[in-house]
Amino acid sequence: MPTLSTFYGILIQMFWNDHAPPHFHALYAEDEALVDIRTLAVIEGNLPRRALALVLEWAQEHRAELMEDWELCARRQSPKAIAPLP
Repeated sequence: MPTLSTFYGILIQMFWNDHAPPHFHALYAEDEALVDIRTLAVIEGNLPRRALALVLEWAQEHRAELMEDWELCARRQSPKAIAPLP
């Protein structure tokens, strides 16, 4: 699973040929959440409140890049790295 970005101990990843809806995986310590790119809703799992807030802030800033990476992964191509939160 390619890692798109890493910040504050949080990994943002996508699977190749993953199921719809378009989403990414956010991992923090032993927690994982799947976040819908279009709505930024958590569709599965959970993260601590502060980690989730950081993930959603980052995703809001990079939603277009996340959709581009989703399309690349759907075609089994390598996604592009996305800048972390500053």
